Order: sequence, then C-alpha cells, then structure tokens
Amino acid sequence: MPIDNNKSKYLIIGLGKTGISCIEYLLPHYDLVVFDTRSSVAELSSYQTRWPGVSFYAGTAPDNVLDNVKEVVVSPGVELTIPILEAARQLGLPIIGDVELFARVAKAPIIGITGTNAKSTVTTLVSDMINAAGKRARMGGNIGVPALDLLKEHVPDYYILELSSFQLETTHTLKSLVGSVLNISPDHLDRHMSMEAYQASKEILYRNCLNPVINRAMHYACQFATPPLSFGLDEPSEGQFGLRSYQDQPYLARGNELLMPIIEMSPGLSGQHNVENVLSALAIVSPLGLPMAPMLEVIKKFKGLPHRCRLVAEVDHVKWFNDSKGTNVGATLAAIEGLGPQCSGKIILLAGGVGKGQDFSPLAPAVQKYVSKTILFGEDAKKLAEGLPEADIEFALSFEEVLKKARLMAKPGDIVLLSPACASLDMFKNYEHRGEVYEQLVHKL
Repeated sequence: MPIDNNKSKYLIIGLGKTGISCIEYLLPHYDLVVFDTRSSVAELSSYQTRWPGVSFYAGTAPDNVLDNVKEVVVSPGVELTIPILEAARQLGLPIIGDVELFARVAKAPIIGITGTNAKSTVTTLVSDMINAAGKRARMGGNIGVPALDLLKEHVPDYYILELSSFQLETTHTLKSLVGSVLNISPDHLDRHMSMEAYQASKEILYRNCLNPVINRAMHYACQFATPPLSFGLDEPSEGQFGLRSYQDQPYLARGNELLMPIIEMSPGLSGQHNVENVLSALAIVSPLGLPMAPMLEVIKKFKGLPHRCRLVAEVDHVKWFNDSKGTNVGATLAAIEGLGPQCSGKIILLAGGVGKGQDFSPLAPAVQKYVSKTILFGEDAKKLAEGLPEADIEFALSFEEVLKKARLMAKPGDIVLLSPACASLDMFKNYEHRGEVYEQLVHKL
C-alpha cells in the first residue's frame, strides 16, 4: 500500500470484527487511532496490550483526534451521523469502509451480492457453484469473514462479497465483475429514514458494475451502463433465467433451455423463495462461462444455511422451521409465501422482537391465506399485532411460553415457523442466538 507522507494517520471507528480487520490491515503502513462509541469495551485492555502503538479511545475522544488523519474508516454498524463523523466531513476527510479498502487492492474479480433478504443463501450458492465448477472462490464481507481478511490467503479466481446497505454507503470505487441487488423490502428504516434512501444505498453496487443482474419483479431507480441480466419466476427471454413448464413439471430454465426440474432441488432449498434464490445464483454465475452440470449438482445437494428457513425437526407430523434470520417484513413474507403452498395444514407463525420502525401490514394478506395462529413476543409484539388480522393472535411473555403454546396449537400437517420479522436484541444476543435457543427447545419436544 502506498504511503502518503503528508498524512500518515488513519482513524478507525468501531471495535467489532470489522474494526479489528482494519487495524490488522492498516497497522503495518500507518499510524492508527481507534475510537469506539461505547463507553465500555470489554476487550479494550487486551487490544491495548496487543497493539501498544495504537491510540484507543472509548466513549469520548480528544478534540485533536482528527489532526493529521488521512481517511476515516468506519465500521458498518456505526451511525454515519455521529458527531466525530460530522466533524470529519467539515474538514473534508474521506469517510470510507473496509470494503472500500478491499476494493482498491483486490487482485481478483469481485462478485457483489446485496438485497434485503437471501443475501447469505445466494452468496453461498454462488461460491459453492464456482468451486464445484473447478475455479477457486473466496467468500466474505457481510457473511463470515471480513473483506480485508480475505487478502491474507492466496489470491483466488473470484472474490464473492455479501454486502449490506451500511457497507455500500461507505464504498466508492468498487468495480464489480458481477453485481446483483436481489430484492428490496422495508428494513433499517430507523437508519436510512426512507425507502428511497435505503434502495439508493443498495444500488450503489451497480455503479461501475460490468455485469449487472436484476430481479425482473423489482423496479430499479438507477440507470444501467450495460444491459442487465435478469432472473424471475416467470418465463425467461433468451439468455435470461426463469421457469418453464415441461410435461406438467416446472423447470429451472435459461431462455428456452431447460436446466433441471424444480423437484430435484435439495430439501435445504424448500419453498418458492428458494427457487428464486437459485435462479438468481445461476444468473450471477452465468457471465463467468463455467460448466453448468457441476453447478446444478450444488443445487441438488445444498443443505441450506443455519437460521434461514431451515427444517429443524418433525414432531408428531408437525414440521418446525427456524427462520430466525428473518429480521424484517420482507424475509418473513418470503418464508410464509414460500412454505405455505407446500403445507398440507396451516402455518403457526412465531414472530416479534425489535421492529426497527417497520410497517407490518404487508404481512396481512399472506397471514390471512396461510397462517392459522400467530404467537407474538418481544418488544414490538403489540405493534406487530396492529398490522395483522385480528383473529387468532396470542401473546407470550417468554420464548419458552411461545414454544409451549405452539406445541398445543399444532395439528398434524401443520408447520411451526419461527420467522420473527424483527431484530432480536431485546431478548437475545443476536439472531443466531435466538435461532439456537429455538432449536434447543424444539429438540426437547
């Protein structure tokens, strides 16, 4: 990395996983100052011991903290309106994220994937498909490994990045080989303030993208420099991806070419929403010119991701699904509409948590159609209830009570679906913790 001798200092804001990766990447080349908005950081003393040359501040920072700073690197979970960043803007300092640092130096083509829902599933599918087809892909970003940590390994054939709206807001020079905004539904409106701003943050991915991939069911506000590839659940035109019927059976298709019958997809990809996810993955890898057969084998064997609409167990002919990753209305809607048509009974929906300023009313038609009972819990349970049909709603004060009520309500052929439509931090450490507790309680049944 070239060093600017006039300004030799970076300010890193945020001491989470991303912030640590930024320290490790920048420290060999620059003086570092690190600031965390929390007044108490449990690991701070160990970080000070590990990096004695770095200045750490928690809660407050000195007035001169921006002196001689070259750029400010902010972690995605940090609000961009905090005073220290306002002061940086007034000084004209660039405010960037770790993905921007990564994009400047990555020596392999980058495939970027974003959207409100299904990012992790599609990112993993794309990575698995590329590896199965004989090329080496490394996956990271908003999933698993911070982007900068990918640089510690040998250069692969492709980098696959899952990208959040928060990461894209501080990314300015990314030139992806392929990029896709999979879908948009209300989420993080407590930070973005409007759907227009939220969608605009996602569509940053399409700037300088060589091969944009779009969802035909979506309206995109941006202009595309090159004609986009597309996917959807309708019949596709030449070169695009969608569904075709052959001998009364739906097939994944590229134009008029039948790729495989949907019935051969892995049980880990249950539901109509996962059919769309598979089509999006096929569209994203198509510019790479890889052999199709090994990639279709991935679709047949894919086990699904933890906490993402995955079957936990079947107890007394009732299937229990964990979709704890469903932290917004769009994700829960996709889960209900994906599982509903294949359920011989009805869905018992378990939902609630921190609503993040969402309007829950878009759930009502799907709940009316597929859900027999809804059990609500957590901080915004009553607000969630206001957006749903009035009948057949119950409240629970604890997660254990949620499961007990569901067990009593469920009939053979029903599905019990944990898809909260809310964040988890009122009752759990994160959505993973919520899903783990759910699975433990289900297995006790």
